[in-house]
Amino acid sequence: MSIQDIIEGKKQWRAHLARIKALPPDYQIVYKEMQKYLFKVGPVSLSDGSLLSGIVDFFEEGAAEGKGVLELIGTDVAAFCDDLIKDSPTYADAYQQSISAGPGTPGT
Repeated sequence: MSIQDIIEGKKQWRAHLARIKALPPDYQIVYKEMQKYLFKVGPVSLSDGSLLSGIVDFFEEGAAEGKGVLELIGTDVAAFCDDLIKDSPTYADAYQQSISAGPGTPGT
C-alpha cells in the first residue's frame, strides 16, 4: 500500500463521515450502533467499504422520503445487521476454518 493509497483512503473515510453527520440525529445514532455491531461481528466484506456506504445510501434515501430510521430497519438493529451479512463470511468463520483444518494441513 502506497502513501497515495493511504491518503485516498483517509479522504474517502472523511467524506463518508461527512455524509453520516448530514443525516438526522436518529439516523446517526442507529448508524453508529450498526457500525459498532458490524465491527464486532467482522464480516469480511466490511473492509472494502461498500457495506457501510450502502447503509448510508439507504439511510439518505429514507431520510429524504421523511421516514424515521426505525421504519426502515425495524426495532432490532442487530437482526437487521445479521440479515445484511447473512451470506457473507466473517473473520470468525475464517478463523474457525483455519483451526478446524489443523496444523500442517494444506490450505492453512
